[in-house]
Amino acid sequence: MSQAYPQLALDAQLCFPLYATTRAVTRAYASLLEPVGLTYPQYLTMLALWEAGGPVSVSALGARLHLDSGTLTPLLKRLEAAGRVTRQRDPEDERRVLLTVTDAGMALREEVADVPWRLAALMGLDRGEAEVLHGALGRLLRNLDGEGAADAQP
Repeated sequence: MSQAYPQLALDAQLCFPLYATTRAVTRAYASLLEPVGLTYPQYLTMLALWEAGGPVSVSALGARLHLDSGTLTPLLKRLEAAGRVTRQRDPEDERRVLLTVTDAGMALREEVADVPWRLAALMGLDRGEAEVLHGALGRLLRNLDGEGAADAQP
C-alpha cells in the first residue's frame, strides 16, 4: 500500500472512530433500554419531552433532537400507540401538533433514571470523565452546526 497520502489512511480519520463509537454506544443503549420497551431514538424523545415539562410541538421537538419530521412522525406514532405520549392539534394553530407525556410516559422516567450512569460504566468512564466528554462533543456539534466559534483553519 502506498503511503503517498497518509492523511487518507482509515486510522488517520477523525470521522471513523466517531462513527464506530456512535454505533457501539447506540448498541449499548439498545441493551439498556430493551427491558423497558424503548428504542434509543424513543429514549431521546422521551428525555426531551420530560425536560420540556409540558406540551411540545413536533417542530420544536425535531429541532431539539436534530431530527426531521419524516423520522420523528413514525417514532411518535409508536410512542403514542404504547401509551407514552398523546398527540393533538394545537387549538390555536391547527397546523401544529402538540405532544404531551402521559402518566405511563412519566412513570417510565423512574425506570430509566440510572441509564446514563450505567452507560458511562459500560464505557469505562467515571462521572467526571463523562462530563468532560459530553462537553467536548457538545462543542463539536455546535461548531459543525455553525453555532460555535470554530476556527476553520486546519
